Amino acid sequence: MRQICDPVVAAAPSGVRIRTRIHLTAQEAAAVTAIGERLGSVYRGELAERVRCGVLDREGHAAWRAQRKQALTATSSSRWAGAITCAVEDQYQLGMRGLAAHVADLGAAVQVLAARCALGPGELAPPDDGVEAGCSSGGSRRQRGYRSADERFTKTRRLAVLRDRLITAEQALAAGNPSIVVGGKRLWRNRTHLEATGMTEQQWRDRWDAARLFVTADGESGKTGGNETIRVDEAGRLRIKTPAALASQFGSHVVIGEPIRFNHRSDEWKARVRTRRAVRYDITFDEARDRWYLDASWKTAPEPAPELDELRHGRVLGVDLNHGHLATCVLDASGNPVGAPVSIDVITAGLRASRRDGRVRAAITAVLDHAQHHNCAAIVVENLDFADARAVGRDTLGRGKRGKRLRRTIAGIPTRRFRDRLIGMAARRGIAVIGVDPAYTSRWGNQHWRKPLQQQTSDPSTVTGHHGAAAAIGRRGLGLAIRRRPAGPRTGQRTAAGTPPARPDRQPSTTHGGCGSSSPPTHPQPGVPVHQKTPTHRGQHRSGRTGLTPAH
Repeated sequence: MRQICDPVVAAAPSGVRIRTRIHLTAQEAAAVTAIGERLGSVYRGELAERVRCGVLDREGHAAWRAQRKQALTATSSSRWAGAITCAVEDQYQLGMRGLAAHVADLGAAVQVLAARCALGPGELAPPDDGVEAGCSSGGSRRQRGYRSADERFTKTRRLAVLRDRLITAEQALAAGNPSIVVGGKRLWRNRTHLEATGMTEQQWRDRWDAARLFVTADGESGKTGGNETIRVDEAGRLRIKTPAALASQFGSHVVIGEPIRFNHRSDEWKARVRTRRAVRYDITFDEARDRWYLDASWKTAPEPAPELDELRHGRVLGVDLNHGHLATCVLDASGNPVGAPVSIDVITAGLRASRRDGRVRAAITAVLDHAQHHNCAAIVVENLDFADARAVGRDTLGRGKRGKRLRRTIAGIPTRRFRDRLIGMAARRGIAVIGVDPAYTSRWGNQHWRKPLQQQTSDPSTVTGHHGAAAAIGRRGLGLAIRRRPAGPRTGQRTAAGTPPARPDRQPSTTHGGCGSSSPPTHPQPGVPVHQKTPTHRGQHRSGRTGLTPAH
């Protein structure tokens, strides 16, 4: 068995981001577009220069930023220069983290392929020398060679390609030169496949230009409205600082006529604007809907997470995330299921990103409502991530149509987005989130908790193994064992059937027909059926109780 990690209580998010729509006139939209295109061009040039500089220490980075900020001030303004250099460094660090994750994924895939290609067709690796491939559901297994020589030859070619990619990625990581596409690599690739995407060249160009706009400004503490570059006052009036190159055309500021209104967390936003605390603003354009949006974000000081022992004194809601639905089960502090298990649909296959996120939020809202209805102090989920499975899925998740279907299913489960959204939305309602190790929860939940849940439900057909997994997840969060003991006496007790072996330190007794002192005869006695126990079995004539007395 693999080692099972201890449960952890998730910390509440330390930031807030809210969005609202901006209603612009044609003249205002043209001005904002011109500002975004101008600043976007400057931003992309600075980002390319930062990538060429590579890895910098703290002093080198401070000197580079001071130099670039001074150079940009002449063409834009000091405020936009600071916003651009800060955004460039944030994007560069994000690209470096993505490159490091890409190197780790390639290394894992190369390791698995090399281990299997080193074996002959159908050969099983020795227990000591074999490389173990872990799976996300728990356990490990020995490596086995490919089924045929042709498949092994094909995999050796793929191994050579991945090794070349790994070498290139490691060199880029060491030099500090990540590959960053402003606007998105997926949209860039769509340029050569317009027929498959259903877009014309002009539609693609409009979407590409909209994705490369840059109208972003970090907040400034102590300034009016918390931001002097993009300011929204308490009354909702939006004012954008104009770069120096466009000041003669649009003036020093572009003021939006229609007021801005935030429906979500508007009181918190107004409090920050009133007290001059920093607020970051991002203005984006959705070309498909022809709409402008304003995002406001700021840091928060969340409450400390409650202790795990404190949460275990109340009810918890175990949640099992599956493809297309959530399986939930309420458990009390002793680990006993309360009420019937519930399934919540979360269908995200074939939907665009915005609709997928909406479906996930709706499912999480239903989960939180269900937890509050049953007075649950915490929600227990698996600390699950399929990053390793996606990296080596071709060689660890089966082959052919079945393996492809399984990989597609795993890729469609929004594990990370569900976990992040759940933590943020649960913190708003005062419900804690406990993450547990996912090892053996599906297997043991189906084995030990499916039938008990069916017995206490009016419609047993609605209870599946996923609901048993939800009960297992909840019990692990409570610190209780998942597996249940079978009904009846334990094996090995004196009342169990069978003959214990004779002890060599005891002499055979002639009192009971030449058998051992407390063992029944090993051969049938005359006139006694084989299936009938003889009086020599002393365990049947003990005066004490051999089990619990049922309540009357």
